Amino acid sequence: MATHLRQFTPSLLAAAVALASGQTMAAGFQLNAQSATGIGQAFSGDAVIADNASVMARNPAAMALFDETALSLGFEIISTDITAKDVQYNGNPAESFDDAGGVSVAPNMHLIIPVNEQFAWGVNAYSNFATNTDFSDSLSWSEYGGLTDVESVNIGVSASYRLNEQWSFGAGIDIIYGTGKLTRIAGTDMSVVAPGTVLVDADADGFGVGFNLGTVFELDENNRFGLSYRYSPEIEADGSVEYSGDKDSNGTLYMPLPNMAEFSGYHRIKETPFALHYSIQYTGWSCFDKLDAKINGTTTTLNDYNWQDSWHYAIGGTYYLDNQWTLRAGYMYDTSAQDETTSVSVPDSDRQWFSAGATYEIDQQSNIDIGLTYLIGQDVQADEVTDAGPLELSRISATTRANAVLFGLQYNRTF
Repeated sequence: MATHLRQFTPSLLAAAVALASGQTMAAGFQLNAQSATGIGQAFSGDAVIADNASVMARNPAAMALFDETALSLGFEIISTDITAKDVQYNGNPAESFDDAGGVSVAPNMHLIIPVNEQFAWGVNAYSNFATNTDFSDSLSWSEYGGLTDVESVNIGVSASYRLNEQWSFGAGIDIIYGTGKLTRIAGTDMSVVAPGTVLVDADADGFGVGFNLGTVFELDENNRFGLSYRYSPEIEADGSVEYSGDKDSNGTLYMPLPNMAEFSGYHRIKETPFALHYSIQYTGWSCFDKLDAKINGTTTTLNDYNWQDSWHYAIGGTYYLDNQWTLRAGYMYDTSAQDETTSVSVPDSDRQWFSAGATYEIDQQSNIDIGLTYLIGQDVQADEVTDAGPLELSRISATTRANAVLFGLQYNRTF
């Protein structure tokens, strides 16, 4: 019997595309972990501040602000706390689960090389998207949990051009490669399906090519604005796919990724050690309305999602304490990509980010950044149903929540 598995919403999508390393930290399965500097200021002003080379991940035009070769090497440690409580499985109380999160490490590298006063180019490697959850297979409602494990890398090449003292422009190409695994097994009370039956088992990888554009406007040395746009491709992930009894060792999963746009501002207050910065970012998650797969030559819609576009709003401040220390802090409000369709396996909600960080100057050419963020999600009521045509196989309702702590460490150097 073919089973339409409605529960595999963002979980299957994330494994299908395999687009990140780490855990879901922003709307949908978007990951904000490109730099320790950004983590320390809730990514406020991140498309224009240009404290170090990591700015090229948010806006390629900001490379024009550098007059020396700049290198940033860093990593983020992401610890998530994902819970499902008040669980009702097929109308009966069921066990809660409070250990679906975990700890992961997301490295990054950014290099900017000025050619002359007008041109600069650079390369970097980091990640834009992620999800990682692991629910125990011993749960009675295991078809709604399971394993989603994704790892990937985004490799970018960018260039910038300074038109005059006010305007700079930039563009770049992104090559995305990722691998991901997804498993789901039947729980103890599915109609006509034996407990422990494999429902989904996917192990896929794939490439995608996108691009990014940006501009910087400098009002003066203390005030500047940045605007960037990132086009994200549809990914075709090839590999072994088992779904509802159909198996294909050369299956393909298709998924569109959201385009993103960001506006940032930076303002250093004259004759003071303070600066204010802010960002507004748009992520076009409404493009993700369904997930298709090709299994044994037939293209099938695995699920409908009907996600909505999301936004984040960030504001922060920097205090230039002395020649050795720079302190920063920030706050972000991040809106959910999920609307009426929710998921137990990958919770999504509006989130608040509370961030703090610092830079320590080792010498005139090198420094170390540290950043810490506490991310607070909201309780969300998730209701899911698994059916096969008119036959309902199981249903679940639960209150889900995802909190996280992000820690970033980064070394920056100019040459």
